[in-house]
Amino acid sequence: MLKLEKVTKHFEKVCAVQDVSFQVERGSVYGLLGPNGAGKTTTIRMIMNIIRPDSGTIRIGNGKTGAVNSRNLGYLPEERGLYQKRKIREVIQFFGQLKGLSPKEAAEHCDTWLDRFGMGDQADRKISELSKGNQQKIQFIVASVSFPDLLILDEPFTGLDPVNQIILKDIIREFRDEGKTIVLSTHQMDQVEQLCDHICLINKGRVVLEGALAAIKEEHGDQQIEVRFRSGPGKIPPGLFESYHIQNKILRGYLPESLPFKEAVRRLTDAYDIDGIARYTPSLEDIFIKLVEV
Repeated sequence: MLKLEKVTKHFEKVCAVQDVSFQVERGSVYGLLGPNGAGKTTTIRMIMNIIRPDSGTIRIGNGKTGAVNSRNLGYLPEERGLYQKRKIREVIQFFGQLKGLSPKEAAEHCDTWLDRFGMGDQADRKISELSKGNQQKIQFIVASVSFPDLLILDEPFTGLDPVNQIILKDIIREFRDEGKTIVLSTHQMDQVEQLCDHICLINKGRVVLEGALAAIKEEHGDQQIEVRFRSGPGKIPPGLFESYHIQNKILRGYLPESLPFKEAVRRLTDAYDIDGIARYTPSLEDIFIKLVEV
């Protein structure tokens, strides 16, 4: 559905994106991740044809960037861009017609979406009267009003309470099950783990990790260790862990590639009063921190 090949973008002397390549299949939720300033938003804006890459290709379906029917492409930007003095109904219907819906279709879709978010009785309120969370709902509705085949969401959960986060996640899963494609960019790693089947992690403009989430977690779990101490461990010898953190007498960290797990267990049990040692599957947040903190 979406394919990027060696996409590069410079701004004056800064290389914002360098040789970024990934492919998103139809009917999937794909996580586009990275720290602040990594190049995610620049990549999204190139997919949307807001800015053009210096080199490389971007294909949506069988076409290229800019060739896709706007009705089939939705974009929720991180920044809010709603007309504050207009009524909710007017804003949603206006953007629906921009996406090629007839006035009748735009009105029907507007009512459908507002009812889904429990806002059917607020259609005549002005945008400026809404809370940040409700404005975020309208932003999502505007992006999704035409039920697009490709939906790009940049920090969609911002400002939403837990109940509305669940509603949004249910909608994303429904879109996926209907064969639609969702690109999700967020710093909320728990949401990514719940929703995404594949991810791409960008750091300093380059892809540092890409593939199936389950396979990535399994691969990075080989050197991941959890140590439970009976008493405080005190000073940890250098070279024993590549990185680690300790909380409530529990250490979680990464062993160096050169240190076999059995050898690490021997050294730890010789040096400390240990209650238990085990491998554990790292969270996506663990992997993210490991790869971007350097």
